[in-house]
Amino acid sequence: MTVEFAIFLSLAAVAVGASIAMLVSRNAVYSALFLVIVLFAIAVLFLLLSAAFIAMVQVAIYAGAIMVLFLFVIMLLGTENVESEPSHPWQFATALVLSFGLIIQFLIVANGLPGESGGDFGEVAEGFGSPAGIGTLLFEEYLIPFEVTSLLLLAAMVGAIVLTRWERSK
Repeated sequence: MTVEFAIFLSLAAVAVGASIAMLVSRNAVYSALFLVIVLFAIAVLFLLLSAAFIAMVQVAIYAGAIMVLFLFVIMLLGTENVESEPSHPWQFATALVLSFGLIIQFLIVANGLPGESGGDFGEVAEGFGSPAGIGTLLFEEYLIPFEVTSLLLLAAMVGAIVLTRWERSK
């Protein structure tokens, strides 16, 4: 077992454990803090892939700015004081079916990955994860999906504001 593989396994365990804790936690602030741990673990995984720029963007933008925004909204709306409504009986069955489908997809993908039976992963392409490489891909090849995503995020933000203002006026 190489050092990189041991680091990968330990970070994968931390990310999976923190993500489970994020989902199970009853307090929204604790869930957001567990998400920060997951984002930091993913950033170190990017460092293992020699993608230092992506790792720093992960920490600065997601673990920094976005999580501060999440915590601000959580504390502004006071969601930790809201009583949860009883769940619907169909939710648990739907979650089981979707989880089973996700596990099947994971096994299909894991079986098709290169490794002992399928060959070598190969070397990382030159310029992988560099700012110039990301900018070229993002603004040349993926410009339309980038713009559509920005419009969807804008619509979601306006919708969240409208829903919050409507509930407060009741």
